[in-house]
Amino acid sequence: MRLQPMARRLPPLNALRAFESAARHLSFTKAAGELNVTPAAISHQVKGLEEILGLELFHRLTRGLSLTEPGRAYLPALTETFDRLTAATEGLRGQEVSGRLIITTMPSLADRWLIHRIGDFHRRYPEVDLVLRAEERRVDFIREEIDVGIRYGRGEWRGLRSAWLMDEQVFPVCAPSLMNGPKPIRKLSDLRHHTLLHDFGAHATEPWLNWDVWFREAGLTDIDVGRGLHFSNTALILKAAIAGEGVALGRSALLENDLRAGRLVRPMQATRPADYGYYIVSPEATADLPKIAAFRSWILESARRSGHAEPLPRRGEG
Repeated sequence: MRLQPMARRLPPLNALRAFESAARHLSFTKAAGELNVTPAAISHQVKGLEEILGLELFHRLTRGLSLTEPGRAYLPALTETFDRLTAATEGLRGQEVSGRLIITTMPSLADRWLIHRIGDFHRRYPEVDLVLRAEERRVDFIREEIDVGIRYGRGEWRGLRSAWLMDEQVFPVCAPSLMNGPKPIRKLSDLRHHTLLHDFGAHATEPWLNWDVWFREAGLTDIDVGRGLHFSNTALILKAAIAGEGVALGRSALLENDLRAGRLVRPMQATRPADYGYYIVSPEATADLPKIAAFRSWILESARRSGHAEPLPRRGEG
């Protein structure tokens, strides 16, 4: 006798969608906006789901919601399931590379690397509408509906598929005028006579971006590393360096055009590899969508073609 498969006993799909959205936003109102229904409908669906499960999924607070332990345990599985359903549905709509593609990356990389290449992707895939978001903060891919990101780190981010894009070398750079001025720069100790340009956004975990680490490791303890000009991002630092305002720690991924055009030069051989690299990342559930796969393949090819992830030619003496 052949056994019949056991029927799946699941709560109504609308109730699950209502809970998942409300749990992500911790708001019935925001969930209602996302699902195009009323907040009362969301509340009703969630209440019905709680009755089916025999569990409370939310604590109803005076000023909002918080998840109960069962609610917290339930949410990740539902979010992953809806992500997979979304990806499967998109896949059924065909393999044509088209639609809106939202990309996020740091402003410095967008301005000095990606913007000079993105036109090539658009020419190859004219049916893709690109949206490039340049922001320092770490975005939430699911809540903000981001397709692809370029991140700087070690390549490990929970829930994201990452592929190594390029490494980075860090080295002093300056305007050509500082190389042969009244206090020429030939070695690290010569920087005692010049203004230092600092990135105060660099973290303690990124010693290759901090002048004090460079001087300490070189045994130069008589240089006041606190002096100089301090900036909030790399783009401003490089603009100040190009203007001849001082010497910066340059990052190879961002310097290709300025070094090639002679706006910046490397006054010495000193260099440090960064422990971090650049990675192309996307949510695991949607990583294989045609438009995302096409962008990932294109940007990896673009980085390989540039070759600038390797140490760049040095100028000056050691």
